[in-house]
Amino acid sequence: MSVISSDIGANDLRGLVAQAGANDAAYADPHLPERAIVLRAARPRHYSADTPVLFVHHGVQRNGGDYRDYWLPLVDTAQLLVIVPEFSWSAFPEAAWYNFGNRVDADGRPKPRTEWTYGVPERVFAALRQQGVTAAQRYGSFGHSAGGQFVHRMISLGFRERVAVAATANAGTYAMPDLGVAFPYGLGDTGLDEAALLALLAFRLMVFAGTADIDTTGEHFPRDEPAMRQGPTRYARAHAYLAAAREAARARGITCNWTITDVPDVGHDGAKMSAAAGAILAAALHTAER
Repeated sequence: MSVISSDIGANDLRGLVAQAGANDAAYADPHLPERAIVLRAARPRHYSADTPVLFVHHGVQRNGGDYRDYWLPLVDTAQLLVIVPEFSWSAFPEAAWYNFGNRVDADGRPKPRTEWTYGVPERVFAALRQQGVTAAQRYGSFGHSAGGQFVHRMISLGFRERVAVAATANAGTYAMPDLGVAFPYGLGDTGLDEAALLALLAFRLMVFAGTADIDTTGEHFPRDEPAMRQGPTRYARAHAYLAAAREAARARGITCNWTITDVPDVGHDGAKMSAAAGAILAAALHTAER
């Protein structure tokens, strides 16, 4: 594997593949320079620059190390380089900075698109390519819980130029594919138009839903009115999201390229949902790189 030797500066990410198993590296995003991000990586034993890359996004606990560890037993079979950007609670507080992408300030005024946290994975991937860590042209995205919110909203708002496939698992709320419902519960007031919605519905988005993810008593279960309109449980909301996409596609005379996979007897469990998604995402990414 050749490594590009140009000036890397503060973001030397080659340590992410220094050894098989767990590796970490600090990342200073050029558009969010004062907000530290740690990248947690799970590297397979037989890694090369041609190994497909999967970004995994943690839940509300901001426990990137745990999510990396969920994938450690999976990467050798899947032959994936898994990278978990850890958006700490101190640097990226509340849902506004993570789930909802840092789109607006505290007064609701739009921020520059370059400052949206949805752009971080694309910039990390560009750095990985520049440094020779990967030769892949595209990557995959998987998120669970709050990470599932992050991923599907990132994809919905157009941050998918190099994304081959994306998966959202057990999200608490969704940006429904509806231009008449305001973001973050729909895609209204985002600048998206009909053409953008058609392109989104044609994108390969996977929804994973734990059939036992029906507990509504946890402190992080969204209970606000817009969330409750999406369904009484996370499981119900996942199916409502997919149904809304299929209806939006049907009304426009196109095919919806989204899918949903029920994971039997699994609740709000990042480890088990990762295991259920691993082989499916690996197959999609290995096919995409051929």
